[in-house]
Formats: sequence, C-alpha cells, structure tokens
Amino acid sequence: MVKQSVLVIGYVWVAPKSSAAGGRMLQLIEQFLQKKWKVTFASPSQKNLHDYDLTTIGVDEVSIALNNTSFDEFLKQLQPTIVVFDRFMMEEQFGWRVAENCPEALRILDTEDLHFLRKVRHQQYKKGEVFTNEALLNSDDTKREIASILRCDLSLIISDFEMNLLQSTFKIDKSLLLYLPFLLDKIDKKQTTEWKSFDKRNDFIFIGNFFHKPNVDAVLTLKKYIWKTIKDTLPNAKMYVYGDYANQQIKDLHNAKEGFIIKGFAENAKEVIENAKVLLAPLNFGAGIKGKLTDAMMCGTPSVTTTIGAEGMHKNLPWNGYVASNYNEFSKKAITLYTDEKSWQIAQKNGIAIINNIYDKANIGELFINKIEELQQDLEIHRTQNFLGSLLQHQTLQATRYMSKWIEEKNK
Repeated sequence: MVKQSVLVIGYVWVAPKSSAAGGRMLQLIEQFLQKKWKVTFASPSQKNLHDYDLTTIGVDEVSIALNNTSFDEFLKQLQPTIVVFDRFMMEEQFGWRVAENCPEALRILDTEDLHFLRKVRHQQYKKGEVFTNEALLNSDDTKREIASILRCDLSLIISDFEMNLLQSTFKIDKSLLLYLPFLLDKIDKKQTTEWKSFDKRNDFIFIGNFFHKPNVDAVLTLKKYIWKTIKDTLPNAKMYVYGDYANQQIKDLHNAKEGFIIKGFAENAKEVIENAKVLLAPLNFGAGIKGKLTDAMMCGTPSVTTTIGAEGMHKNLPWNGYVASNYNEFSKKAITLYTDEKSWQIAQKNGIAIINNIYDKANIGELFINKIEELQQDLEIHRTQNFLGSLLQHQTLQATRYMSKWIEEKNK
C-alpha cells in the first residue's frame, strides 16, 4: 500500500495555547502521526508569538503564497495522498489547485465550526432579531461554505447540532460528513484525586481568544449585565478574564475595585482554570464546540453558560453546572455553584461523564482513520455519487482558476 502523505493547509499556524481551533488541529495531526503518516503543514498566514513549533513532533512546516503557481510546483513535488483544508476559506483558495495537480488525493475539509452559522447568528443578534433557518438559507456565507463542503470528499463536523442542521436543512448526504468532536483523553480517578477541592478554590474565570467575536461579546455581557449581581452577593469574589489578543475595548473593562480583572494571555490555561471555582461563559452567539467549556470539564471546574454555549456539546447528558436562559438566571446559577458544595460536586461529576462518553480520543480517533481508509478504497465511486460536488468542482475549477491567474499576472 502507498505510504500516506498528509498535507494540511492551515488558515493560520497552529496555536493551541491561543485558541480551541489550534487545539483541534493539533489533535487531528496527532492522529495522523500515530499511524506513522508523513505530515506537512502549510499556511499563507504570518507566524505569531504563541504558535506551536510543529517540527518538534516531526511535522514539516511550509509557507505558501496565495494566487501563485509556486503552490502547484509544491504540490507536484509533495504528491500528498490526503489534503486537509483548515476551514472552507482554504478550500476556496487552494482546492481547485489540489484537484488539478493531485486529483487522486482525498480532500478533507475541517470546518472547525460552521462559520456561516456563527456569522448569521451574530448579524441577527446585532439587529435584535430571532435566529431563523431562513436567514441561513439567504446568506452568501452559507452558500460559500456549503459549496466547499460539497466539493470535498469528506467534511469533519464538530457538533451533533451542526450534523443535524446540514442533513435536515441543507440535505447534505451523510456520506460526505463525519461527526468528529474534540479528541480528548478520558478523565480517570488519578486525575480527579489531583483536582483542588471546592474549599481550596476561589473566584470566577472566563478564558477565550479575543480575535473571536463571541468571546468579546461574552466578556462585555459579563461586565454589563451579570457581574454586579454576583459581586453584590459575593463581595470577596473576583472575576478573572484571560485570553490572547485582548483589544482596547476589553482592556478598558479592567476594574480592580469591582473585582473585574483583565489578565490577558494565559501561558498555562489548565492551571488557571483548575484554580478557579466556576467558569462563566455567557455566549450570545456562536457555533461548534467551545474549548473553554471542555477545558473546564477536563479541569473539574463547573461552568455556567447559555443555550448557545452548551449547544451540540453534551447530547442528552446533564450539564457540567447550569445552562441559563437569561442574565438574571445566569447570575443566580453562578452564585449557587459558587456557594453550594453539593451542587458544585454534582456538576463536576457531570463534566466527567460528558468528556468520557462523548470526547473519548481512542474511540473517535479510530473511527476517523477508518473512515479515511474506507473512502480511499472506493474514492472514484464516492465522487461519482456526489454529483453536485463534481458539478461545483467543475465550475469552480474554471472560474477560480482564471481569477487566480489574473491576480497573479496583476501582481507581477
């Protein structure tokens, strides 16, 4: 059998300390490395301070250019058997070149989350409108991302909510989709005995990358609508806000007198979450799986979040704390978790059950690799059956090829 060579085309370089998306990508790469597959990570983006050095785990890193035939030459030399696009924007940019230069390579789209779902929710939230599927169907972002899903051989979908949405609303054939949440280690008794107990923990925490608009809005919501009620009841408690790329709007919320502390980037996210008593995540819009909430479960830290926050994350299992529908209820539930040890311990156990039943790396990882190998065996038949995908591939190849070549000529 041909030795597998995986090319991952990254929207950004891998930064697991800065974002859940970075952690997710590292999880996928580790699955490939476990199989002893050769992995190359390429990206057109600029390197940042907190990016992970993939060469330390045996992955080649390559900088690539947009709208440039140098990428074609790179592909011809590498000859990957699998190409993973990190978000649909990378498939739009490079998918046609992969189809043209490596037609037999399996094309996988890692959606991270459904961007169109997050964007439309944000737009409707800003307008004060109720979210509807009709708004999704009318969105240009939706059309772009769905087209990308159809052009690929397989798309990785991170939440069961998004799986249902794609199949029921957009009629995407199940053969093109794979439900693949975060791949996490099971929580065992050794870990739980090392966790700090209820009475050894203090304060509330929020953590999140501030390039991500739902996180900016969540912290503004905490300060404006939630924290005062909590602080009035718990005068000694503090709210610590961690996250990379904090803008001035976030920094200006810092108020030591009110106990609202902006800390910025956390070098060790696990440590700061483990020390906190409760994690608060009042997310008003968003999509996918929220890394801060799975991290809290992995650290034995109960959380309070919204319906959007918990969406697609726990199936029918009870939440790792509380899911609140309005700000007043959110504040009350946060106070309950902070002051009632029994409620806190039940929430902690719920988190263990969610991680061990839904995010088990060993089980999910095996399903992922098996799906890849199964598709490779009958790739031609799989593509023939995906007629809409081949139609879009044909049209995109024509349109994008000439646009890209025009841009390249213009830039010379």
